[in-house]
Amino acid sequence: MPSISIITPSYNQASYLEQAIRSVLAQDSSDLEYIVVDGGSTDRSLEIINRYADRLSWWVSEPDDGQGDAINKGLLRAKGDYVAWLNSDDLYLPGAVNAALDVLEANPNLGMVFADAITIDPSGKPLNRLTFGDWGLVELMSFRIICQPAVFMRRSVIEEAGYIDSSYHFMLDHQLWIRIARTSQIQHVKQSWAAARHHPSAKNVAQASAFSKEILRILEWMDKQSDLAPIFKSYNKQINAGAQRLNARYLLDGGQPKEALQAYWKALTLDPGYTIHHWHRMLYALLSILGAGDIANSYYRIASSGHNWQPLLEENPQLSNWPGITLISK
Repeated sequence: MPSISIITPSYNQASYLEQAIRSVLAQDSSDLEYIVVDGGSTDRSLEIINRYADRLSWWVSEPDDGQGDAINKGLLRAKGDYVAWLNSDDLYLPGAVNAALDVLEANPNLGMVFADAITIDPSGKPLNRLTFGDWGLVELMSFRIICQPAVFMRRSVIEEAGYIDSSYHFMLDHQLWIRIARTSQIQHVKQSWAAARHHPSAKNVAQASAFSKEILRILEWMDKQSDLAPIFKSYNKQINAGAQRLNARYLLDGGQPKEALQAYWKALTLDPGYTIHHWHRMLYALLSILGAGDIANSYYRIASSGHNWQPLLEENPQLSNWPGITLISK
């Protein structure tokens, strides 16, 4: 039996799909089951999938009801003790799968592990580091967002928590993390396991404002859960501030700086201590509203990037030739 099952849902992502597939197949885990669930793509995706078909455990290309439905389709076929999914525009970094397996195997009580990640642009150049903390249920309920491709789960735990609620289209992963954390231990690992790609057609860019409705929906859902409602009440300000802060982030990404600044202000009034860490995004929103778009864009690029990637290369020399990564150190 394979130790881990990886699922890649995809639909018309031929520009990135092959890199995602190669980043999975390049993992050094011998007990890996790889499943690709395509939603009936009309681009070159089938050509790419067929190129690697002999190395896939199972694949299908047929219409589905969205990302959640595609992932669930793969999860239902998964045989591994552990499961994860990698979207077709993201990448695993070298050694990610074995690193996750080591942590899960060493800690039988863990239901889910998550690590740090990097973001990359359409060409694969690193943009930013994404670092997280030792977060648990309260932090997830407060909308501390973790990087989905850097998450690995015990299959028995996801079966207990329930598969993805496919009625969610934007916050489907976060709602699942909360359901897992309510019944099982989760743990952060201080390693970089994945690369999340930012590109114009990505959901968090192309449909950023649509995330707001699902953030509100999760708030309402938590308040109605008998086990979560007492936590929701005790941490009400922190949770609502987190919702406003996340809403502001997506509004800003969606080109709505005025609405984003209003949401940031609400978050500040509820939980100033944490919200103030996002001051650079607030300043970016303000400059955009004032018409200083060029200054705002230049400032934001400097504030959110400008990393020297040589240390990352030293941490993992395999990155210099890794599928989908264009690593240029300064």
